[in-house]
Amino acid sequence: MNQQDKVNQLKTQLQTFLNQLDQLEPEETSVEDIDRLLKIIEDMENKLR
Repeated sequence: MNQQDKVNQLKTQLQTFLNQLDQLEPEETSVEDIDRLLKIIEDMENKLR
């Protein structure tokens, strides 16, 4: 995978993350929801290495 492909993939993942974050209702957000979002961030971070 070349650099441009990695950048495009990360952009897509970041957009997915932001969409999920926008959809969260603070009163209804569970620990599992937060864990899932943290996993997305960790995956993006690992792909940058």
